[in-house]
Amino acid sequence: MSATDRPSGQQKKTYESAFLKACRSEPVPHTPVWFMRQAGRSLPEYLKVREGIPMLESCMRPELVTEITLQPVRRHKVDAAIYFSDIVVPLKAIGLDLDIKPGVGPVIADPIRTRADLARLRALTPDDVSYVTEAIGMLTDELGPTPLIGFAGAPFTLASYLVEGGPSRNHERTKAMMYGEPELWADLLDRLADITSVFLKVQIEAGVSAVQLFDSWVGALAPADYRRSVLPASAKVFDAVATPGVPRIHFGVGTGELLGLMGEAGADVVGVDWRVPLDEAARRVGPGKALQGNLDPAVLFAPTEAVEAKTREVLDAAAGLEGHVFNLGHGVLPNMDPDALTRLVEYVHTRTAR
Repeated sequence: MSATDRPSGQQKKTYESAFLKACRSEPVPHTPVWFMRQAGRSLPEYLKVREGIPMLESCMRPELVTEITLQPVRRHKVDAAIYFSDIVVPLKAIGLDLDIKPGVGPVIADPIRTRADLARLRALTPDDVSYVTEAIGMLTDELGPTPLIGFAGAPFTLASYLVEGGPSRNHERTKAMMYGEPELWADLLDRLADITSVFLKVQIEAGVSAVQLFDSWVGALAPADYRRSVLPASAKVFDAVATPGVPRIHFGVGTGELLGLMGEAGADVVGVDWRVPLDEAARRVGPGKALQGNLDPAVLFAPTEAVEAKTREVLDAAAGLEGHVFNLGHGVLPNMDPDALTRLVEYVHTRTAR
């Protein structure tokens, strides 16, 4: 099933948007722009509405999710919204004892380390995340022709949090399981692939126009390890959520050596961080895929002239691509000036107007 097939239901009204045209590698009126983490700590209006509300609780309040998701669309005039949530939400929804600690990230009270622990990873049902369906319904009504991107964490990245018990620099326990207990590892990723697939299907059925699978930590692996120990689970997710007219995006950090394999997993669009120029990334990914990226987020702290110069480099490298969605090479940084993002959107739109 291809993203070029005609959509049905909610997705129809966004089908001709610049963002979805770029995902389908069709001609666009301008290069579309959105930013990972565009809804978040860089916005004073976000800090105001989130004040005193824990992160996971905020993800379960449909009215709050709707407001936060819309904020960057109003302010920056981006070409797509991304649903406000967190990659551990489906794990919390199935009853795991976890929390998102400020300044740390997701922390798991009882890590998954043995085969017996797998029993705690029960199947996710749509009823477990009914607040997601409700929020997406509210959002699609508000957004009209502006696409809404749904997302989830990829099996490897979720597994890394579960096995380590939280963020990890070296992924020691994760790799120890992957190398030392390959059957347990494969079963863990397979179960997470099922949970992730259901979470994304809920979002698609509720009306998102595209989905992105975040594999934030997979850049820690060598290509051979990725192919053997990660690719099957990611491919299972992409196959499960193949939906007419709903592009699938795959993104990871530090994944320059994995770009071809990430495209092979089944995405329609491959996200590229700032370490590999887009023309080289296209060579690695191969034909038939659009690319997304890839301005270094730190560039936004430089003067406007420098930001525009680096943006031109990205756009020039993307000139020969089949399809291109402009984004940062990773997420918006917390202390970034939001006005710099607004200027960047306007600059890309103006520079690429056809």
